[in-house]
Amino acid sequence: MSTKNQKQQQHHVGVQMVVAAMATPCAIKLLLFAIPLALGFALGIVATLSLVSSTTSSALPGLFFPPPPPPVANLSTQVRALQPPQQPVLQLVAPAADDSGIIRADGRHAAAVPVIVELERPATTAAAISDDVDDEELMSLAAAAPRAVAAGAPKVAFLFLAKWDLPMAPLWEKFFESHRGLYSIYVHTDPAFNGSVTEDQQSAFHGRHIPSKEVRWGHINMVEAERRLLAHALLDHSNARFILLSESHVPLFDFPTVYSYLVNSTKVYIESYDELGGTGRGRYKRAMSPVVAPWQWRKGSQWFELDRALAADVVADDVYFPVFNKFCKRNCYADEHYLPTFLHIRHPTRAARRSVTWVDWSHGGPHPSRFTRMEVTVDFLRWLRGGRTCEYNGRTTNACFLFARKFLPNSLTRFMRFAPKVMGFG
Repeated sequence: MSTKNQKQQQHHVGVQMVVAAMATPCAIKLLLFAIPLALGFALGIVATLSLVSSTTSSALPGLFFPPPPPPVANLSTQVRALQPPQQPVLQLVAPAADDSGIIRADGRHAAAVPVIVELERPATTAAAISDDVDDEELMSLAAAAPRAVAAGAPKVAFLFLAKWDLPMAPLWEKFFESHRGLYSIYVHTDPAFNGSVTEDQQSAFHGRHIPSKEVRWGHINMVEAERRLLAHALLDHSNARFILLSESHVPLFDFPTVYSYLVNSTKVYIESYDELGGTGRGRYKRAMSPVVAPWQWRKGSQWFELDRALAADVVADDVYFPVFNKFCKRNCYADEHYLPTFLHIRHPTRAARRSVTWVDWSHGGPHPSRFTRMEVTVDFLRWLRGGRTCEYNGRTTNACFLFARKFLPNSLTRFMRFAPKVMGFG
C-alpha cells in the first residue's frame, strides 16, 4: 500500500471518530430529558388515582392503597359514652404556717402536711329530696345509701342545726372560701323561718336549707332534726365525715386544718360517759328496759362528729331510737343521751369520748355561757386553740377543739378582725 493510500485511510478513521464523539453527548442529553418526563407521567397517573379514591366512598378500593380507617373522632365519642365520669383533678397544696402545734395523722406539724384541694369535681348524683317526703321514707333512703365513701376526694358535711338564721355566716364564708368540692353544707331551721342566709348564688350557703320541722329544746324532736340532717347528707356518697353545728358556732382553725383533722382521724368525736346523780342516770326511764339497761345509760354533748358508717347506723336504727322516742320525755333530754347511749351499746370503741366543740359549762345551770363582742380577744382565741392537751390518733396534741360556741351575733366583727391573724383565714 502506498503512502498516499495509508494517509487517506487514517484520515477516514479520524473523521468517523470525530463524528462518533460528536454524536455521544446528544444521546446522553436526549436520555436525560426522557427519564424525568417518564417519571413525571407515572407520578401523575398515581396521583390522579389516589385523588379519585379519596373523594369517592368506594372507588377502586384496595387497588393501590387500602381503604381509609374510620374517623378517630367518632370512635372516641363512642368510647366516652361507655366510660364512667372522670375522677376529679386533685392538687396537693401546703397550708399556711400555723402556730397551733397540731399533730396530724402522720405525726407531723400542721404546717408540713399537704392538703387535698379539688380543682374540678363532677356534680353529685344524689337525687334531690322533695318537701313532701316524710322522715320514715327519708331514713330508708339514707340507710340504703352506700356505707363506703365514693371515689375521689372525701368531703366533710357541715350540719347546721339553727333556731332561725345564721348570724355567723360571713365568718363561715371566709372559712369555706377556695375549698369548694371538699365540703357539703346542710341547714335545718325553724319551718316558720322564711328568710334566706344569702341570695348570692356563689355563697357556700345558697340553697342549702333542707325541709325542716319544729324543734324544741330538750325534746326528742331535737334528735329527729339531727337524724334528718344526717339522712340528707348521706345521700351524697362523697360525704365521709359529719359534724353537727349551731348558729352560734365558730371555727377555731382554717379549713385545711379542720379537714385534715377529721378526714385522717381514726376515731369519731362524741362524748359518752356515765354520770351519777339527777343530771345523769337520774334521767333514765325504767320503761326503756330491757332494750336499754340502767348501766348502759350514757350522757354527752349533742355536738357530735361521725364517720359515714356510724352516720348510716344512726339513721338505720330501728331498735334504740323508737325506745327513746316513746319513753324519753319529761326531764329526759334525749339530745344529750340518745347518741352517747347508742354509741356505747353498739360501737363502744369507736369514739374518742370527747367533742371537738368547746363549750363553757363552768357557771353551772341548764345552758352554757354566752360570749359577747368584748369577750372575744386574741388571747382568748389562742387559749381555745391550744390551751389543753388530748389524744389524737394515739399521739398527744394541743389541738383538741376545732370549733367553739356560744357566741352572740355582735361578736362577729371581732372574729372577722382576728381570723386572719389568729385562725389563719379571712
